[in-house]
Amino acid sequence: MSYYIDADEVSLDELRKRIESTDLVPSRASLLDEITNKMKTLESHGIQTLAHLRTELKTPRRLDAVASATGIDPQYLILLRRETESYFPKPFTLKEFDWLPKEEISRLEESGIRNTAALYEATASAESRAELISSTGVDAEVLDALTLLADLTRVQWVSPTTARMLVAVSCNNASKLAAADAGELCASLERINAGDRYFKGKIGLRDIKRLVHAASYVPA
Repeated sequence: MSYYIDADEVSLDELRKRIESTDLVPSRASLLDEITNKMKTLESHGIQTLAHLRTELKTPRRLDAVASATGIDPQYLILLRRETESYFPKPFTLKEFDWLPKEEISRLEESGIRNTAALYEATASAESRAELISSTGVDAEVLDALTLLADLTRVQWVSPTTARMLVAVSCNNASKLAAADAGELCASLERINAGDRYFKGKIGLRDIKRLVHAASYVPA
């Protein structure tokens, strides 16, 4: 099971719908400007999927070529690249989950599993999980905890601390996050963070709504 969404299976029309339904940060709000026409223009130039779009916008040279061929403003394409790349969050190192036993994390690292993507894919089935426990000697409860955290970090914007808090309120996987009531979840997170237990700052309902929405695109 892959840590990421399958970009080959996401059409540009599906991408458009995701962007339109997202509460975009202000710096990316202009992505909505004539988005339907722009996506159709990209399709007419042979770009049919999110995977293909990522490839064509990967480097400045490629992006400029797309801009020249389609007439789409390069600045728009830069914003589009930033938005789509955020759908593929960089894996976190296991060391960042520093509230868990270091010796157990070291066992995994010594076997070559050093980040959340590698861990998630190494525990995708009961058989692979059992094999990992057998080969590394890692504590099963610690592995289970890490697996839940790794699952949540597949969601755009979910950091190790955010994942820890979500687990603490029993929203312990991406599917549960996607099905959560944002208002209730926000209130639960505010309660457990009383006294700045996990981090200093206010938990915003708008941010929680963004997490719930992003989680709905993560494959179960």
